[in-house]
Amino acid sequence: MEKYALLARLEAKAGKEEEVAAFLKSALPLVLEEPETVNWYGWQIGASTFGIFDTFETEEGRKAHLAGKIAEALMANAGTLLAKDPVIEFVELLAVK
Repeated sequence: MEKYALLARLEAKAGKEEEVAAFLKSALPLVLEEPETVNWYGWQIGASTFGIFDTFETEEGRKAHLAGKIAEALMANAGTLLAKDPVIEFVELLAVK
């Protein structure tokens, strides 16, 4: 059962919304290579707020994801695409279906 998660909130720079959406969509093949990432969601709320929510069975899996290719690519592109630094929250899951 997943016990751990990450919630990352991303605010796109004005005019970069489509590029942020494309970035999230392009990350799917990278996360498919991560056996310890159980679920991964790229999402959008409103015109410029985006994010990632992902779940893990172990803390080690969560740490591996944070050190992986998606996090690396996000940080490499953050200055170009995002209005401010990503907000990344560590989530402890209480119930999962």
